[in-house]
Amino acid sequence: MTVRKAWLVAGAVLGAGLSFVMLLVVGVYVVAGNLANGVGGATRALAKGAVPAAYQPLVQKWGNLCPAINPALLAAQLYQESGFNPKAQSAAAAQGIAQFIPGTWATHGVDGDGDGDKDVWDPNDAIPSAASYDCSLASYVKDVPGNITENMLASYNAGAYAVIKYGGVPPYKETQNYVKTITTLEESFAAPTSRVDPSQQAAGAIYYAQKKLGTPYLWGGTGTAEQGGRFDCSGLTQASYASVGITLPRVANDQYNAGPHPARSELLPGDLVFFSKDLSNSRAIHHVGIYVGGGYMIDAPRTGAVIRFDPIDTSEYFGATRVTEDGAKALPTTV
Repeated sequence: MTVRKAWLVAGAVLGAGLSFVMLLVVGVYVVAGNLANGVGGATRALAKGAVPAAYQPLVQKWGNLCPAINPALLAAQLYQESGFNPKAQSAAAAQGIAQFIPGTWATHGVDGDGDGDKDVWDPNDAIPSAASYDCSLASYVKDVPGNITENMLASYNAGAYAVIKYGGVPPYKETQNYVKTITTLEESFAAPTSRVDPSQQAAGAIYYAQKKLGTPYLWGGTGTAEQGGRFDCSGLTQASYASVGITLPRVANDQYNAGPHPARSELLPGDLVFFSKDLSNSRAIHHVGIYVGGGYMIDAPRTGAVIRFDPIDTSEYFGATRVTEDGAKALPTTV
């Protein structure tokens, strides 16, 4: 939500722009019907900036501790547990970036940095401990049929005994949801290894956003009647995807984790595009728009401006997210 060089659109150009967007909207449906094959591959490198720079080396190193985990999966767990907040503490006394309860920490905490102590509040200990604990759980259920990673995650939630008893992920709704949540979030922390599926809802989101062109910007705006139907940047993207049944978080840096991350060369209309002054940290994202093709987005840029078309190729371009329904549902309600 910072000042960027405006792209002025006169009436005739705006009309042409709207026609251009409508063609793109149709194109999204065509592409969505023809592309196949989503993210794949066993080795999951981290997406650019998905993990705060201070923790990325730890996650990359310890995420390869055993075959049941990978850096993107470990990142997804940390994000779901604490939003990468090393000072997080829950009502259930879970502590630190990995949210260990004291009893579990006493048994499974490790001295990750070799300084002679095991500090649950220190990510240099807590992140290695989270990976070590995951791998210990995987070893407990290594002979259980099914996917070792899913069985490990189920053990994290319900205990290894339940996984052994039921011969896989137990029939507990909470546990099944936990497994799905982490494996879905994994996609938003992994660098894609192949083509990313287009969003089925992208065309509808663009259609909603293009109807708001010319609406004055309002910081904190979510389009309510009390606000005169005005938006800020993330309020616009949130409302656009809400119009097609997908609930996104309120702020831009949380919206970044709502799906996998296509490269600049792979952008499709409907992708969310993000901007930051710190290109190494997704938590520092400050602006978001909806890509419409041709290097342009629809966005609500700043106070004093209106919702409009803007170029995406600026020095603050951070990356993009292809929003998915499962990806949005997997996001924690608070991070």
